[in-house]
Amino acid sequence: MLEMFENLPDGWTIYIWLITGVLIILAVIYWIRWAAKNEQFDEDIKYLVFDENDKDKMSPEDFKKSQEVMKAQMKRREEKLAEEAAIKAARKAAK
Repeated sequence: MLEMFENLPDGWTIYIWLITGVLIILAVIYWIRWAAKNEQFDEDIKYLVFDENDKDKMSPEDFKKSQEVMKAQMKRREEKLAEEAAIKAARKAAK
């Protein structure tokens, strides 16, 4: 095996680097696409750490925004859970 590498012409390692670079770029593109499809770039995520007890620590606008975001997230959570339950029921029925 070592002899095979020694007999290769000069400059072959650049192709290894190029292939590795392309694979890294493809992996990054895939994970960014996955994150975008799975709502990972949500700017309002910062509001989910607050609850009713934090009302006095926030401005009225921020508190209102926090409550709206929490309601929207809970609605989305219920939708996702319903989707997962439907998928599980369909798989169970198919068996």
